[in-house]
Amino acid sequence: MAGNPSVAPAPGRSAVAAVTLEGVTKRFGDVVGVDAVDLEVRDGEFFSMLGPSGSGKTTTLRMIAGFELPTSGRILLHGEDVSARPPFERDVNTVFQDYALFPHMTVGQNVAYGLMVRKVPGNERKRRVDEILAMVRLEGYQTRRPNQLSGGQRQRVALARALVNRPRVLLLDEPLGALDLKLREEMQIELKAIQQQVGITFIYVTHDQEEALTMSDRLAVFNGGRIEQIGAPADVYERPRTPFVAGFVGTSNLLRGDVARAVVGQSGTFTVRPEKIRLATPDAAVGSDEMSATGRIRSVVYLGPDTRFVVTLDAGTELVVTQQNLATSSTDALALDGTAVRLIWKKQHIFAIEESGGGVA
Repeated sequence: MAGNPSVAPAPGRSAVAAVTLEGVTKRFGDVVGVDAVDLEVRDGEFFSMLGPSGSGKTTTLRMIAGFELPTSGRILLHGEDVSARPPFERDVNTVFQDYALFPHMTVGQNVAYGLMVRKVPGNERKRRVDEILAMVRLEGYQTRRPNQLSGGQRQRVALARALVNRPRVLLLDEPLGALDLKLREEMQIELKAIQQQVGITFIYVTHDQEEALTMSDRLAVFNGGRIEQIGAPADVYERPRTPFVAGFVGTSNLLRGDVARAVVGQSGTFTVRPEKIRLATPDAAVGSDEMSATGRIRSVVYLGPDTRFVVTLDAGTELVVTQQNLATSSTDALALDGTAVRLIWKKQHIFAIEESGGGVA
């Protein structure tokens, strides 16, 4: 894949990719849901597919699981073509947002269900259920029923049920979407820790960029059925390749046309993140390694830990600036509304991006 250098696999991990998609397309009548996607997910990594609703990420996950078959292209699991195989013939398990637990079964029975289907002996089954429940911090919950659990506990049961079968790849379809913010943030950390402990490849679908940035070893940004960029979270965030990636993964500022020529000194489309910009007085000195633009603060939003400023540039367009409130009160921040300012940032923090987009292999 372009822009993704190969790395040696970690000890105990296969050099063969866990999941490979080759020109995978899925059509629903005249609608193209996934458009010629090429993708490699490395063995043992936490990989996220990030994008808005309708971008193709969930359909791609369902094709890897076998719930949907590709219209064209190939899907390989650990080098083996499984494009036409049903889900039960693929060494993957899926965790869904709605948990899909059996309400009439206890926690222990829910987790053991897959082992029963595979006719795992009773003693071994109990040992593995106890082991996996301890891993997800649900020791002693074996006899409870799903309606006696919180949302976070039900999510852990669903995760335990998927992991107890020891799949080589675990697919997670927005599994934290039904949880409140605080619990979702806690589960993000737990999921990553569990993935590192079990060493299984996780492929995680989300529309939440913070989730993807927090947990992923690498991520793919989907848009319109195609992948616009693949890379490590820091690479995708710091060096977005297209306007869509710049705007969807966090907040970004775009400088185009006459504004780019006036501020950057050349034509093209450029992006700079809000937290890389500092506010200064209009007559502030600018270093040789810096760029700047003058303007006036149009609005101020105090967010507690930081403040967001929207600045109308003299050259045209608006830029968003965020500043940590290290020694600033809400009164101080809001008083800056309407003030003339100079925005200053390091030249190394502005990047040229591809205006056309168009996906990456």
